[in-house]
Amino acid sequence: MSWRPSATVQMIRARAKLYQQIRTYFSDSGCLEVDTPLLSSATNTDPDIASIYVQNQYLQTSPEFAMKRLLAADSGSIYQICHAFRESEQGRQHRPEFTLLEWYRLGFDYQQLMDEMEQLIDLVSGQQNQFRRLSYQALFAEFLAIDIYSINLVDLQDCCQQHVPGTDVVKMDTDQCLDLLISLVIAPGMKGYIFVYDYPLSQAALARPSQNDPKVAERFELFHDGLELANGFSELTDAGLQRSRFMADNQQREKRGLVQYTLDENLLSALEAGLPGCAGVALGLDRLLMVLLKLDSIDQVMSFCDV
Repeated sequence: MSWRPSATVQMIRARAKLYQQIRTYFSDSGCLEVDTPLLSSATNTDPDIASIYVQNQYLQTSPEFAMKRLLAADSGSIYQICHAFRESEQGRQHRPEFTLLEWYRLGFDYQQLMDEMEQLIDLVSGQQNQFRRLSYQALFAEFLAIDIYSINLVDLQDCCQQHVPGTDVVKMDTDQCLDLLISLVIAPGMKGYIFVYDYPLSQAALARPSQNDPKVAERFELFHDGLELANGFSELTDAGLQRSRFMADNQQREKRGLVQYTLDENLLSALEAGLPGCAGVALGLDRLLMVLLKLDSIDQVMSFCDV
C-alpha cells in the first residue's frame, strides 16, 4: 500500500487554479462566499439520494438547505465550494465524498443561471464552448422518438426492456423508467455540453413549477458527453408546497423499503419567513476537472482515493 497521493502534482495545481478562477469570478460579480456545516440533524428526503449517518447526524448531500437559510436572512447572492457526501456512490464517475460548487443568484431564473454557467465554464476552460439546450420532452423525442407525456407506463416499461435487456421493470414507475433511459440509453449518445431543462413536475425536487406549462418544473441539468455535471432550479419559495413534496418523498421511500427522514424544519421555517426570488445550482467540481483535463476517471482528479 502506498502512502502517496492518488493525483499528480500537476493535477493538484490544476484544482487549485480552478478554485482561484471561481473565487475571482464570483468576487468580481458581487457574489459572497459562505461556509456552512457538513453535519446536520436533517437531510434530503429525495428517494434517489442516500445520506450518510454519522453520530446522530447526517453528512450533507449538498449545502442547499443551509444556504437557503442564509438567503432568507438577507445574505444576498452567495456561493460555496465544499465537500458533499452520498452513500453507495462508487465507480469510475462516482465517489461517496466529492466536491461541489453551489451558488444562488437573487433575481435570476433558471434560464439566466444557465447563461451564467456558460460564462463560467468558458472562463475556466479558456475557450468559447458550444452549448445546446433541450427540453426534457425534446430530449426523449430526439434520442428515443417517444413523447413522455403521451406514452403509457406499460409501453414505457417495454421501452426499458427493449433498450436495457434484463431490466426488471414490473415495479418501476414512470420516473424510474425515465431515469433509467436517460442514464443508460440517452446519456451515452450525448455529445458536448447539453443543458436539459423543464423536467416533469414529478421530478421538480426543490424547483418552482413553470409559470408557462403546468406539466413541468423550472429545473435543469448540465451534461458533457453524457456525464452529469450540474443540477439547478428556479428555486421554490412556497413553504407549504415544499413540505408536501418532502412528505411525498417519504411516501416513496416507504414504498421502496427505504428509511424515512425527518423533515428539515429549519429550512421550512426559512421559506415561511421569506426566501427571495432566486435561482441556484450545484456543479460537481471533480467531474468538471475530468472534462477540462480530458480524463475518464474521477480517481484521477482526487488527491487521495484510498480513504
